[in-house]
Amino acid sequence: MTATNPAERIEHDSLGEVRMPADALYGPQTQRAVDNFPVSGRPMPVAFIDALCRLKGACARGNERIGTLDSDRAAAIAGAADRLVDGLAAGQFREAFPVDVYQTGSGTSSNMNANEVIAHLAADADVHPNDHVNMSQSSNDVVPSAIRVMSVLQIEQQMLPALAHLETVLLGRAKELQDVVKTGRTHLMDATPIRFDQMIEGYVEQLRGWRGAVEQACDRNLALPLGGTAVGTGLNAPQGFAQASVEALNRDLACERSFILLSRPAAGMSVQDDSLALSSALRGVAAFLHKLANDLRWMNSGPLAGLGEISLPALQPGSSIMPGKVNPVVPESAAMVAVQIQGLDHAIAMAAQSGNFELNVMFPLVAANLDEMINLAANASRLLADKAIAGFTVNRERIERDLAANPILVTALNPVIGYEAGAAIAKRAYAEGRAVIDVAREMTDLDEATLTELLDPRRLTGEG
Repeated sequence: MTATNPAERIEHDSLGEVRMPADALYGPQTQRAVDNFPVSGRPMPVAFIDALCRLKGACARGNERIGTLDSDRAAAIAGAADRLVDGLAAGQFREAFPVDVYQTGSGTSSNMNANEVIAHLAADADVHPNDHVNMSQSSNDVVPSAIRVMSVLQIEQQMLPALAHLETVLLGRAKELQDVVKTGRTHLMDATPIRFDQMIEGYVEQLRGWRGAVEQACDRNLALPLGGTAVGTGLNAPQGFAQASVEALNRDLACERSFILLSRPAAGMSVQDDSLALSSALRGVAAFLHKLANDLRWMNSGPLAGLGEISLPALQPGSSIMPGKVNPVVPESAAMVAVQIQGLDHAIAMAAQSGNFELNVMFPLVAANLDEMINLAANASRLLADKAIAGFTVNRERIERDLAANPILVTALNPVIGYEAGAAIAKRAYAEGRAVIDVAREMTDLDEATLTELLDPRRLTGEG
């Protein structure tokens, strides 16, 4: 039967006829998913489709190696998969993968979408989407494997380089500003002095900790449940298929890290613990970015009625009504990113526990959220580095003025005059708006030289 509308064609699957666009690269099962899930209008991420296509090519090579798929079909499938990977990177073929994120929880629709598109592109070799492209596989093992491949590739190619760049910029500013002493703050109240390099190196230490957590979680995602097929038992996956396929995948990718097979495939199918570990590490990165963004905003606040210790680069007008107002737009953007990442992490935590018996049923949500989290965190890290941290200027006169007037400097006198005498000096200095050294000169018998030495702000930072 042919369609009467030239813009349509009719295909068949196990449920019957399906009307679909005449020029669609996909087939009837994809069209059913398009019809069944008009939910968000948000298709699965390109990075996930990329990983899925890479796996399809690797599986074809694996099947060829063990003799279950002839070389002509294997070459056609692998070639079509490579064509899709290259095309997606160039912005092509996006319309061939229209299935909504909020689809069947196993991701079967997306798996069949890839199978059908690859079969269409390899039609000259008489390739069937189920019998050949999906040979020795199930959505239940391929989709969680694709999530892991996607995650590792994005962490290696985007996240870790972005964090390394942010660390480099921070360390550069720490070295540049090591001579600047500022008022420290605890509880948002004046505290003892700290140097800029000490403050910035604290950020670096926090960053390194979360980068290490991301790397550890990334390593956990190297083990693929490929070969588990439907419930983890490996039904219809011949012996040697999974190992041959993962070896083909590693040859194709040439990553810094090599993928391996999970010793118990069911552990990667019934749960999403390793994806959850990565999500948790990304939540930690978000917490760091939020802290850093907030500190930058506080130090930049004012400039007259706030702290005014630094001036962030003026990137755009800050108000449609107040002329001359400039806002800390990049830290604000980073703070919103941090909040979004933490919300996505909570969704992944809920999704990770949404498995019953042998299958988790929220694979697409996990994939989409991880993709968004990694992209957001990487982009925000680079923005903070390049458009906020690298270019802020230090208002030295303001910093030195506030530091000299800080009564908390009296803390340095505690070992000499005691806590209570120091508190009395601080209270008087606060009340009279005078420098600590002037009040201490009147309330102690310490000479000028001793007071000057003890109350030197740089000495109080541990550098004497």
